[in-house]
Amino acid sequence: MRNGLTFYRHLKKRKLKGNILSLIFLGSTMVGTLVLIVLIVDVLRDGVGWLDWQFLTSFPSRKPEEAGLLSALFGTLWVMTLTALFSFPIGIGTAIYLEEYAPDNRLKRFIQTNINNLAGVPSIVYGLLGLSLFVQALAMGRSVLAGALTLTLMSLPVIIIAAQEAIRSVPEAHRLGAFALGASRWQVVRNIVLPSALPGILTGTILAMSRAIGEAAPMIAISALVYLTFIPSNPLDRFTVLPIQIFNWVSRPQEDFQHLAAAGIIVLLVVLLSMNAAAIFLRNRYQKRTEE
Repeated sequence: MRNGLTFYRHLKKRKLKGNILSLIFLGSTMVGTLVLIVLIVDVLRDGVGWLDWQFLTSFPSRKPEEAGLLSALFGTLWVMTLTALFSFPIGIGTAIYLEEYAPDNRLKRFIQTNINNLAGVPSIVYGLLGLSLFVQALAMGRSVLAGALTLTLMSLPVIIIAAQEAIRSVPEAHRLGAFALGASRWQVVRNIVLPSALPGILTGTILAMSRAIGEAAPMIAISALVYLTFIPSNPLDRFTVLPIQIFNWVSRPQEDFQHLAAAGIIVLLVVLLSMNAAAIFLRNRYQKRTEE
């Protein structure tokens, strides 16, 4: 009887602690959500009135009424497309090697430790690395290709770690069953592991690309232009991107440029959400195939 009373007393305490923690976590979530809503509303209020066709089809100008972000928009699309083309296959290939092929030795642990550490390196460090390696050592100049490779270096650790976690989540029984039927290791990876892990891999890619598209520091480090009066036509052209253009407008004292910066943020959010929507569509599509 005494043990039963003690159990119920402790049960009430645990429920009370659980309810308190639930309220704390809910409050934390609401604070973050409210701050985000306030920021979005403020940006929309300042920038919606400046969004028009002239803004989207004009080049930067020192006159606010004539300024636009055409070159920055196309520069961002160029850089992000190349970054995705470089980072996605390299990241997946590295994760497959580390999880499916590499022996568990000191070299693998050394590589894994460095990948984990690189995921937390500030973006400006990648910018300086891109400046010294791609711009100067490899003589690519301050081009779209140099910017894309710099963002690829920054995105790879996140993609690799996410891909590794997705590959580890595939049940070992699926691999053993395929091996028992006579499949080779590559057949198991291609037909069993990758289709099951692809939704998780795409989730990690979404996070990496979302971080890359908003980074101004690496692009400033390799000296991407601000006043660009042409659209890049090939990967070796000079370029600018939306974060740099927005940063330039924000730093100007005229109030009209603050509104232009808000309008630029809206365009950047639209591009970001469009990229994420496409990636989420592909992820859900492959996830349904896997469940079937």
